[in-house]
Amino acid sequence: MLTTAQHCLENLEAPSLLIVDCRFALDQPDKGRQDYLRGHIPGAIYADLNKDLSAPVIPGVTGRHPLPDVDSWRATLEKWGITPATHVIAYDDAGCAYAARLWWMLKWIGHENVSVLDGGWSAWIGAGYPVSDDIPEPEGSQYPFTANEKMVISAKELLEQINAPDLVVIDARGEQRYRGEVEPIDPVAGHIPGAYCHPFTNNLNAGGQFKPAETLREGLQSSLPDDFDAQQRIVCYCGSGVTACNNILAATLAGLPMPVLYAGSWSDWITDSNRPVAVDNE
Repeated sequence: MLTTAQHCLENLEAPSLLIVDCRFALDQPDKGRQDYLRGHIPGAIYADLNKDLSAPVIPGVTGRHPLPDVDSWRATLEKWGITPATHVIAYDDAGCAYAARLWWMLKWIGHENVSVLDGGWSAWIGAGYPVSDDIPEPEGSQYPFTANEKMVISAKELLEQINAPDLVVIDARGEQRYRGEVEPIDPVAGHIPGAYCHPFTNNLNAGGQFKPAETLREGLQSSLPDDFDAQQRIVCYCGSGVTACNNILAATLAGLPMPVLYAGSWSDWITDSNRPVAVDNE
C-alpha cells in the first residue's frame, strides 16, 4: 500500500510502472498542474482532482468532489494506459490527501497493484532524486472492470443506519470544522450526528509520512468510543470525499477492516436541509 522514494527510483524503468502526480490545492485549482509542468518524478502523468478524480459538480445536488461514474472512470484509466497488470504509484505534496483518493478509486474497481509514495513529493525532492518536465504520452489501453459498490455508502443509506450499534462514523476534517466553530469552505458548519473526529493529519509524522501501523491503530482507537470493536463497520467522510480516503488508507495500514467511504461527505450531506447537523462534540 505504501512505497518509498528509493523503491520508486529503483523501478522507474519498469515497463509495468505508472507514476501519477496528484498534487492539488483546493483554493488554487490549477496550482497542482502548474507545479507538475515545472517538474515532476520522471515518467509521471498528472491526475487533476477536479477533472480526473471527480465528476462534474451539480450545485445543490452533489458534494464538491462526487465520484465519476464507472464509464467515465474507465475512460480515464484507459486514456492513461492502465491495465490490470499496471503498478500505479500515486504521490502528492499534501500528506497523501489526494494520492489516497486515487489509491481508493483504484481499489474501488478492483485494481490491487497500487501504492502511495510515503512522504510524497517532499520525500522525493528531499532525497535529491531526479526531476523532469517531460510530459509523457501514454498509449491507450482496454480495462474491463466493475466497481465494488459495497465500498461506498450514500447519504440516504447512512441516514437510515446512523443509529445502528455496529456502525461507527469518522470525520477526517480538523477539530474546529468538526465542532462547527469554523467553516472556510462549505455553507453549513458542523458534522454528521454521532460521528467521531479523527483529522487525517493525525496519521502522519512531522515529515508527512504515515506513522507505524501500531501507532496508527492506537491513534484511530483513541478517537473512537472506548467500547469500539474492530469488527464494527466504519464509515469515513470528510468535506468532499478526499481526505477521508487518507483515513481509510490509515485504517487499512493499521490492520483494521477497510472502512466504507461516504464519497459525497459533508458537502453532499448539507445539500438536503432535512438531514440532521450536529455541532460541538455532539
